[in-house]
Amino acid sequence: MKNNNIIFALFLALAVGCSPKEEIKPAVEAAPALETVALTKEKLSTEMRVPAELTGMKQVDLYAKVTSFVKELKVDIGSEVTQGQLLVVLEAPEISSQLSAAESRLKSQEAVYLASKSTYNRLFETSKVEGTISKNDLEQAEARKNSDFAQYQAAKASYAEVSNIRGYLQIRAPFTGVVSARNVNLGAYVGPTGKGSDLPLLTIQQQDKLRLSVFVPEQYSGYLKDGDALSFNVKSLPGQKFDAKIARMSGALDARLRSERVEMDVVNSKKNLKPGMIAEVLLPLNAPDSTIVVPKSAVVTSSEGVYVLLVDNGVTKRVPVTKGRELEDRIEVFGELPENGNVVKIASEEIKDGTPVQISSANKQ
Repeated sequence: MKNNNIIFALFLALAVGCSPKEEIKPAVEAAPALETVALTKEKLSTEMRVPAELTGMKQVDLYAKVTSFVKELKVDIGSEVTQGQLLVVLEAPEISSQLSAAESRLKSQEAVYLASKSTYNRLFETSKVEGTISKNDLEQAEARKNSDFAQYQAAKASYAEVSNIRGYLQIRAPFTGVVSARNVNLGAYVGPTGKGSDLPLLTIQQQDKLRLSVFVPEQYSGYLKDGDALSFNVKSLPGQKFDAKIARMSGALDARLRSERVEMDVVNSKKNLKPGMIAEVLLPLNAPDSTIVVPKSAVVTSSEGVYVLLVDNGVTKRVPVTKGRELEDRIEVFGELPENGNVVKIASEEIKDGTPVQISSANKQ
């Protein structure tokens, strides 16, 4: 019986040793469940609010060009004036004396010239009879006449100069507008130098048509062009919206602000807008061409740069991009991206290059 047990044990061990071994297969790492989104192109239209300033279409500060005193002041702040209207009369007695002296010199030189001219003409007529007048006498008479004529012309120019200076004593409106500032009173001393020239006599503005100036940052200056319509509002008139069109663009960036100056013409026939007001302008930023737009979550900003995770042959690939405009949860990106590609929708720095990704059938091109 004992021998039978031994034989059974040996048989059992032999049977176990001869049974085929099970093959151990290595575990295959499944692709992570990363949501992807297809790259699409569209014309992104956004808006930007920027502060702007309203100024008169024309504005000028009037100063006195000659040393004088204010004799008459015909306008005041708020006066509406027309082009050529007399605004201020100045008084300078020394200019009147200079004008009288210049007039006397002019009349004296005119009389001398007329006398020498008459003498020359008589000698010239007499010289036609041979032997009556020597050639030298005729030439001297002609030279005297020419010299007196030059002196006469100089006296005439001097008189015209003093007359022009006297004209500076009358200050007239250079264009139709409104007097927005007055800094002198009757009898005040004014002049091109000294204390009287610290401030302008008057400031005139054209207020029925205003200039709206805004500085557009360099990043957005390429989205605007002449004729683009826009709207703006001012704090003093809440709830009111005003329309304007771009009339002028500087075509260059301000060296200090790194922005381009853009101007609009605003018709202000009701005079409810005033020069000096600060406005808030709503600038439309319409892209001229279609650009690639992706969710904001697809763009990674890290110490290594800005990039998206492109799905290339089933694995991720970091592609550097440049950010453009943002609109709600979307953003423009510029880089070497294929038109029919896919990117990881929710990207992060933890996702390395070469990570396998399964593209859902909804996102397959």
